[in-house]
Amino acid sequence: MISRFAKSFLLTVFALFIVTTLALLHPPSRAYIDPWTGEFFGEGGVEKDVHTPRPPPIGGVSGSVIMPKLENATAKAELGRATWKLLHTMTLRYPETPTQDERNALASYFRLSARLYPCGECAAEFQMLLKKFPPQVGIYFSTAPPIFTCTQTSSRKSAAGWLCFLHNQVNERLHKPEFDCANLDATYDCGCGDAPVSTKTRVADPMDLERDTSKDDVTGAGLIKGGR
Repeated sequence: MISRFAKSFLLTVFALFIVTTLALLHPPSRAYIDPWTGEFFGEGGVEKDVHTPRPPPIGGVSGSVIMPKLENATAKAELGRATWKLLHTMTLRYPETPTQDERNALASYFRLSARLYPCGECAAEFQMLLKKFPPQVGIYFSTAPPIFTCTQTSSRKSAAGWLCFLHNQVNERLHKPEFDCANLDATYDCGCGDAPVSTKTRVADPMDLERDTSKDDVTGAGLIKGGR
């Protein structure tokens, strides 16, 4: 008969043998996950096939007005003119065939503007307009009453027309003349063309002997000659 002590000793030796064998067959991994970035680091550095967790989306698009009431009438009028110019120019520069991400961005921009507009009472009115005529609905103005046919963010024409309709809603309440939505580009278009943002300015070649050095290469304006 094997004593109890001998059994315990044999079990301990056997367990140590198993652990040693596993350690030799599977050496400890040096991989770890960075607790700050969530990136997975292995023997060769960051593992590209491991998906790192994405940060949660930024909220705050919907909600009540944030800004207080603006008492200064002059500042309110100047702010209104500048804001309408910004919004109209933005929709007139909006893509003709936007992607879904671009459409979501435009709708979110208007909703955020209705919360953060510096004039609190103006922002409250804009929120009511967005609730009545939300950014998801497009309006064509070729007929009266307006026809709701497509999403407001689906094209440049739809976005510009929808915003002009909102502008005229405000003008009607303020007893101002109706704005001509058919001639928006004549009033608010920035005139900067459709060139992509990534377009690089051509660098003048110093060996170009036909280049007019008396004019600026970008604007074409005449340069002032220096020296004595």
